[in-house]
Formats: sequence, structure tokens, C-alpha cells
Amino acid sequence: MEERLRSFEEFWPFYVAQHLDPVNRSPHFLGTSLALGALAATATLSPWWGLMVPLVGYGPAWVGHFCFEKNKPATFRYPLWSLRGDVRMYALLWRDRMDPELARALELYPRGA
Repeated sequence: MEERLRSFEEFWPFYVAQHLDPVNRSPHFLGTSLALGALAATATLSPWWGLMVPLVGYGPAWVGHFCFEKNKPATFRYPLWSLRGDVRMYALLWRDRMDPELARALELYPRGA
């Protein structure tokens, strides 16, 4: 059985390695954007929008994993750290600062390993 990661600092390179395909990162970015929009609608329009947050947030991301990256979402094993990783990756993608993280993840988790 695979050893569980014990901290977010250990988890982050693993999380990034699960998102090496840029086509997979695109639906993540879309899903996080839609989830933020649904959160804003929850606060301003109706609390019913809150029901949409997980659906619009995780739906596109999971499609990205299953269809493009061909792996299982980290959310299934590390749900809170995965959410934190989504937010961190979203911020890095906005600032076009994801490349150093991808390089570091590839050193620790080479493709196919």
C-alpha cells in the first residue's frame, strides 16, 4: 500500500505531478472560476447557488483527469489538501507562474513513476 503524505508541503509536488498535462489544467482553471462565480451568486443572489459550487468546481476538473491526464483525482484521497492545491494552482496559473512548480514535480515524480 502506498504511504500517505503527511503534510501539505509533501502533498503539493504530488498534486502538481497529477496536473502535468496543460489540457488537464485548463478545466481545473475553468471549474475554479465557475465555483468562485457560484460562491459570489450564493452571497448576492440566492443561497441555492451554493449547491452548484461543488458541481461546477469539480465536474470540469474530474473530466480533465479522466479524459486527458488519465489518472484519479487527488481529491478522492486528500480532499482538503486537494482543495487547497486547486486554489494555489489557480493563483499560479493566473500569474503564469506554474512552470517552476511543474519542473520540481517532474524531478520528484517523473512521468510513468
